[in-house]
Amino acid sequence: MNPMPDPVIDEIREIRHQISASFDHDPAKLVAYLMKFQEQFKDRLLYIPDEPTPTPVVVPPVSSEVTALQSIPVS
Repeated sequence: MNPMPDPVIDEIREIRHQISASFDHDPAKLVAYLMKFQEQFKDRLLYIPDEPTPTPVVVPPVSSEVTALQSIPVS
């Protein structure tokens, strides 16, 4: 079943195709351009994290003695 034609969606798809073609359909080129473009306006951008940045947890290395004790069955 073919969906009904939608001229607005068709126009959006055509514009997206033109943008993609202008970067040789290479997402890496598009992202590089957008990152460079964003850099021009960094003074206008705000970053408000949803959650505070977690503090990294440092886990000490496990010694062979601890590993040996963990392998002993408990009755």
